[in-house]
Amino acid sequence: MATIGYWICYPFAALVRLFYSVTGSYGVSLILFTLVIKLVLLPFQMKSKKSMVRMNRMSGRMQELKKRYANNQAKMNEEVQKLYAEEGVNPMSGCLWSFLPLPILMALYYVIREPVAYFMNFGSRAAAITVLDSAKEVVKGLGLTWTTMKSGADGAYAQIEIIKALASNADKAPVKEFFAANPNWVNVNYQFLGIDLSALPSAAIKTLSTGFAWAAAGLLLIPILSAVLQILVMKITMSTQAGGAGENPSSKMMMWTMPLFSLWIGFTLPAALGVYWIAQSAFTAIQELLLGKFYNGKLEAEEEEHQRQVEDRRRVRQEEARRLQEEQRQLSVKQQAKAQKRAKSGIQAPVKGKRPSTTEAGRVGDRPYARGRAYADTHYDYDNEAGRETGDE
Repeated sequence: MATIGYWICYPFAALVRLFYSVTGSYGVSLILFTLVIKLVLLPFQMKSKKSMVRMNRMSGRMQELKKRYANNQAKMNEEVQKLYAEEGVNPMSGCLWSFLPLPILMALYYVIREPVAYFMNFGSRAAAITVLDSAKEVVKGLGLTWTTMKSGADGAYAQIEIIKALASNADKAPVKEFFAANPNWVNVNYQFLGIDLSALPSAAIKTLSTGFAWAAAGLLLIPILSAVLQILVMKITMSTQAGGAGENPSSKMMMWTMPLFSLWIGFTLPAALGVYWIAQSAFTAIQELLLGKFYNGKLEAEEEEHQRQVEDRRRVRQEEARRLQEEQRQLSVKQQAKAQKRAKSGIQAPVKGKRPSTTEAGRVGDRPYARGRAYADTHYDYDNEAGRETGDE
């Protein structure tokens, strides 16, 4: 499982390290990492956003179906599915892509928490652990320690502490020898805008109790800012979705759940993860604003075009009906004119009599039907002397 986790986290670690090598700033590298992830996911999120906007514009028709089939749940579900099929909407598409930032957040957490294993790229987790053990020996030789648990195992952020210990003693001979033997080792600088991104904001509360310090205040601002931006994201999302999405109970719940989740992340995890979440929320707010306006405008244009086509077809039908009505009127006028002309001239219109039936037309004498052959009075008479019918001659 550790090997699988390594290769899942490796692409994210490689991307963060690439930006760190270019910018030299851990905070900027996390922001650029977030931007690239957003751009990669943008095509999928565009499709999701379009489906969500279309669904919200269908809310009026959905309410009509619910009222119409209030007493028939099965029929209502059937009609709702038909409506989804007609509009080409998948109600689950919006939910799927909205959860993607969470697994990325988990992967990034391990990249930040274990920089030796992931960020420094020693080829495999086993190789990274070997290098880490060597680094621990150097740190012990310097008389330094790192956080350990009661069981003796390393603390959650022991790798960060070891990196800091070596970086602060980079001028000492054992440390120089270690760096020379491990060229992939990176002395990560976690400082960003005067804030230590490897620290936990929850620890800053105790620091501020003894006096104000920007480093501690900045740490506390990270979770607060992440929660505020998440509220902004939810408000923008609801405002760009037509059809009263904000009145949906699930939307109201999300309105407060996600900011509280952001606040929890910001306080209990390293500040570096809070920077990622702030950047994620900021880029999402911009994305929601632009995509919401774009797709609402596009769908409005489609609806207007559809309405114009409906009006054009209705106008054509009305014109055709008026034309037929005018033709009938003109025909009626002509017939009345002819009738008046005949009345003035004293000519009566011919009266169509009843056509004689086939039986009456074929009657000859007492025989009711004689069509098909020439009639002869003696045709069926019998010649007693000749012993045959005379008609056979």
